[in-house]
Amino acid sequence: MKENIIADRSFDFALDIINLCEELYGLHRFVLADQLLRSGTSIGANVEEASAAQSRKDFISKMAIASKEARESRYWLRLLQRSQTIKKDYSAYMQNISEIVSILTAIVKTASSSFEKYLR
Repeated sequence: MKENIIADRSFDFALDIINLCEELYGLHRFVLADQLLRSGTSIGANVEEASAAQSRKDFISKMAIASKEARESRYWLRLLQRSQTIKKDYSAYMQNISEIVSILTAIVKTASSSFEKYLR
């Protein structure tokens, strides 16, 4: 099976987010936990859906949604980092999500560019 870096990265990130959210639930920070859990696990789900896209347009759409979810996750992580709701070093989370955002942005731009050329 061919290696899919973004699928692997987004899956591993989701696992990290699940663990972080368990800590948040333990502190009764339900709104923060729910928001981060939804966006953080949605990235990989959309990447997975994109791998079975029915068309290039569908692929671009799913990857764009994954990119938006990654950016939302980055927001919630920044909020946690600044508020120190859980006092910890968030640098690994921030590094991972920044790299995921960059990869997804590149995928969407490349796929969109080649799709536009195809339509001409």
